[in-house]
Amino acid sequence: MKKTILFLVIALLAVTAGAQTMKNIPERHPSLSQDAIIANIEATIGQVMQDWKIPGMGVALYKDGEILLCKGYGVKDLSTGAPVDAHTLFQIGSVSKSFTAAILAQLSDEGLLGWDDRVKDHLPDFELFDPWVTENIQIKDLTSHRTGLRDDIGTYLGNLGYNRDDIYRMLKLMPPAYTFRGDYQYNNITFIPAAMIIEKVTGKSWEENVRERIFTPLGMTHSTLNGEGFGAALADGSAALPYAFERKGREMDVWPMLGDEQALWWLTVIGPAGSISCPPEDLIKWAVFHLHGGKAGDTQLISEKQMDFLHRGVTITSQTPEKTNLYGHCWFIEQTRKGRLYFHTGTTWGMTTLCAFIPEMDFAMTIQVNNESPSEARHAILRRAIDLFLGYEDYDYEAEYLTAWYKRADERATADEKAAAERVAVPAPAWSRIQGHYTGEHDVLGDIDVFIEGGKLMIQMHNRKAWKRELKHVNGNVFNFRADGWGFDVTFDFEKPDEWGSLARGLSITVGSGEEFANWKRKL
Repeated sequence: MKKTILFLVIALLAVTAGAQTMKNIPERHPSLSQDAIIANIEATIGQVMQDWKIPGMGVALYKDGEILLCKGYGVKDLSTGAPVDAHTLFQIGSVSKSFTAAILAQLSDEGLLGWDDRVKDHLPDFELFDPWVTENIQIKDLTSHRTGLRDDIGTYLGNLGYNRDDIYRMLKLMPPAYTFRGDYQYNNITFIPAAMIIEKVTGKSWEENVRERIFTPLGMTHSTLNGEGFGAALADGSAALPYAFERKGREMDVWPMLGDEQALWWLTVIGPAGSISCPPEDLIKWAVFHLHGGKAGDTQLISEKQMDFLHRGVTITSQTPEKTNLYGHCWFIEQTRKGRLYFHTGTTWGMTTLCAFIPEMDFAMTIQVNNESPSEARHAILRRAIDLFLGYEDYDYEAEYLTAWYKRADERATADEKAAAERVAVPAPAWSRIQGHYTGEHDVLGDIDVFIEGGKLMIQMHNRKAWKRELKHVNGNVFNFRADGWGFDVTFDFEKPDEWGSLARGLSITVGSGEEFANWKRKL
């Protein structure tokens, strides 16, 4: 009996995030020295940066009560060669969600709200497409991605020039994609009403709450919020320049994102879901705060009860014989035969992040990158570090992930070539047929003008930002324009499909991946 108990204890302590397909617990090997482990991790960082064309990276690692690594690699800007260091600012994207959830937890401690409160209890004008869900959705649903809203719907509305209040009012226009609480589909805009609840019960902005409740007590003195904060850091040279990452045929393509392509307006609008920027020296403090159950030094900022709630799995996001992934309140919880890992990734325009911790190991790690390389690049470093500290086989995840990426790139390039060969080119309608004033079917959408200026076909959104951009022909009655770092297809509606002899009756804008929830009608 004692042997059985001892075996179970050892198994529970064997915590890591290994992703290899395995039938048995991996074999342990004699542990390396701490210096040897750090040297291996840094060599892996260098290989990952080379293979995934990463200009710069910030990495911090905490283990057994001390920071073992907190430094920069590569450069902020390829054109200047300015080096990344522990103070370099990076956008952290969706890791920001955990800040919003933590504030809600703190307010629950203070008795200002409860996770089971209905959203309507705090925001009487809150409205979703489904009246029953509108009346019954709770605060805890906003932070666990099970509201019924389609995966990522509304994420790119900010790029069109709308602000948080606009998107809040647009929630009622979005039909559910699945039954309320019936699925997990990742969504950003539910964090807008979450932030509004924070503002309602505290009388302060979401930004003020983040600064006062998290940045200051944790000593995150160099972290910023929204597009304004990051833009100022870019201007004074303290931030890393964002770089795009895309597949070009069968290869990787990386280029600097400048001006409007940096999407700083969007960064502000997405706010409570993704607008925080931190240097490595600050972000590791956030990971350690969660690692230590809500303590900042000797001060318990958030109760253990509330921290347990944040870290508790709500929905299963994926499951295989080797691994189960759950989502709690703004943390993924990954359980394998090796143990349990808490993490969250973040992606914005030209920036990616990974923030992770393992309480049983007293381990935390943050990885920040100034290009949009896939999450595999960051996970390759994290998983190897965990294996090394636990004394497991030194497996090369990076090589495995890289091979898989090129295989997918080849398959997609083949599909692209086939689609291009089969594409039938349809001429554009005469510009005179599509010029005009178009009125949104709902007031919050605003109006649109399509007109000729300087020999170019232009579109102007009459909303908060009032973007004016050039329309470029795609095929047939479909045009495209770019605004705030994102491309939008505009489809003009004619009475007879494929015939452009009459005036266009209206238009629709495709937002995101095939997302259409509104139309504009020509005003005669």
